[in-house]
Amino acid sequence: MFDFLLLAVAGLAAGLLNAVAGGGTFLSLPALIYVGVPPVSANATATLTALPGYISSAWGFRHDMTREGVLSLRAIIGVGAVGAVLGALLLTITPGDTFLWVVPWLLLLATVMFAFGPVLLGQIQTRGGGAVGVFGSGIAIALVSIYGGYFNGGLGIMLLATFGFIGYVNLHGMNGLKNVLSAVVSLVSSLTFIGAGLIAWEQAVVMAASSALGGYLGARMSRRIVRTDLLRHFVTVVGALMALVFFLR
Repeated sequence: MFDFLLLAVAGLAAGLLNAVAGGGTFLSLPALIYVGVPPVSANATATLTALPGYISSAWGFRHDMTREGVLSLRAIIGVGAVGAVLGALLLTITPGDTFLWVVPWLLLLATVMFAFGPVLLGQIQTRGGGAVGVFGSGIAIALVSIYGGYFNGGLGIMLLATFGFIGYVNLHGMNGLKNVLSAVVSLVSSLTFIGAGLIAWEQAVVMAASSALGGYLGARMSRRIVRTDLLRHFVTVVGALMALVFFLR
């Protein structure tokens, strides 16, 4: 019962955080490992369980999304899908012990990106990123999608920074597109993980259901949260603590 409640609460909180600020994997991945799911399988399962939250929060932002930059939505999704497959395939060939060694470094990278993401995004938008062109935009989307296919942590803030880099300026629209592309990356990589037999289904069902609820609530609440900086500081502290715990292990 404790494991069930832990997974449900972690999934709900992860879905909410992914919709509002990102960083949900800081909670879902450690929870899955804590209840006994092997590291590589836990990472794959965390990616799958984030999918319903991404879809529900994207639906909540559906009226905000408009085309910006030089790439069409179809092109962004296509490039993102290819990158997600490459990242997922890389995970499937990573030994469990190696991934457990890599996890704290990935969590640390995601935490740093999350902490300094708004500053980076502001700098990119101030200087103007649309001049990178079609090729540069495609490469940027591909790289962040490969990362997302391998490890879902910090994907949201990296996507926001990437969208700023390729010319997006409407933050609510960027949040919506962030969740759309996150859903595509999670779906494509999850299909790869399912084929490789990496999903812990019993734990995934519980966390996916609560993540969907959290994602929808997060999208509805996002405009009402005045002090998003406090939420970001909280998530940054959680990410740093999780990275420290895995380093100590």
